[in-house]
Amino acid sequence: MTPVGTDPGRADRPASADHPTLTDRPTLGDRPAPADRAELADRVLGGWLGRIAGNMLGKPVEQGDVWTRDRIDRYLRRAAALPLTDYLPEPVGADDLPELRPEWRGCVRGRIRGSCRDDDIDYAILGLDLLETHGFGFSTEQVGDLWLLRLPYLQTFTAERAAYRNLANGLKPPLTATYDNPYQEWIGALIRADIHGWTSPGDPRRAASLARRDAVLSHTGNGVYGAMWAAALIAAAFTAPSVRAAVDTALTVIPASSRLARTVRRAVSLHETRLPWEDTLTTLAEETAGLGWIHTVPNAAVLTTGLLYGDGDFTRTIALTVRGGLDTDSNGATAGSVAGVLTGARGIPAQWRDPLEDTVRSAVFGFDGVRISELAERTLRLATLPG
Repeated sequence: MTPVGTDPGRADRPASADHPTLTDRPTLGDRPAPADRAELADRVLGGWLGRIAGNMLGKPVEQGDVWTRDRIDRYLRRAAALPLTDYLPEPVGADDLPELRPEWRGCVRGRIRGSCRDDDIDYAILGLDLLETHGFGFSTEQVGDLWLLRLPYLQTFTAERAAYRNLANGLKPPLTATYDNPYQEWIGALIRADIHGWTSPGDPRRAASLARRDAVLSHTGNGVYGAMWAAALIAAAFTAPSVRAAVDTALTVIPASSRLARTVRRAVSLHETRLPWEDTLTTLAEETAGLGWIHTVPNAAVLTTGLLYGDGDFTRTIALTVRGGLDTDSNGATAGSVAGVLTGARGIPAQWRDPLEDTVRSAVFGFDGVRISELAERTLRLATLPG
């Protein structure tokens, strides 16, 4: 995510299907989740580790209007870091220094000592706290109350900051999402969705329902659908036989006529033609042009492409996703979460896992310095198996 002040671009509201109502009920048959609790624990830990590693990989170049796909690859070539199999290298020369994120020194290979603080991780932690505090029957108002209690205002951005301001001024959902908020379809709700997938293993419909209740505090339209889709994607990854199967399942929880669903299906169809990864991204970028680099739809295109071409390989998945550009840290985080659930923590290579030192930096009050393993254990206690 990126601070307020970036041009929000054009909101995508072409049809009523892009505006969720609380009475929508996607249908999806239940699938069995992992029966072995030890396997489930490894998958949940994989989701946390993958999310944090993917976020750290993308964080130095998180500025999609500056760090284009071509520029990211040029940076990597100068450092002899293609193919990308580890965290980003330090910059070669001073040319790129002014445009790297200020936190880059703690996010590049050889310098990482635990995770950097980032909102993509803060919201996963906050979601865990929400479920521990209020249970799965939480209300959207309780989500807002927890933000005010646990999260500093200046560590929120775009739609979340607008909603936070509205909460502080006494507004209630759904007005918190719509009043003076030009970011309603940006990616912020999607990055809050992981916890609902991790705690609903094998139950994408349940995950999507929980994610929607969270998302409508700050988002509408494709912004809400992005959260539902991501939560379902992660939940499906616990039982899906392949990445493609998880993507197909996640599509069933959002309206087929929404811009998000159409774009994800387009990414799938391009992948099926065996078009090279680069050409698939170029085509999708042309077809989503004008939405802005933090909008949910073009980022879902990058994310879906990274997942499909990564084909279940953790390193390849997060590397391709981050190299795809746009909101690199958010996309890397979600790709890492999906890939981490698919492979389990044991399937995440040491170069991604070890530098994190089982430690998270967080702006969420009471959680700075928490162990990743503790977060995973607490998430596992909440994980509900279908049936």
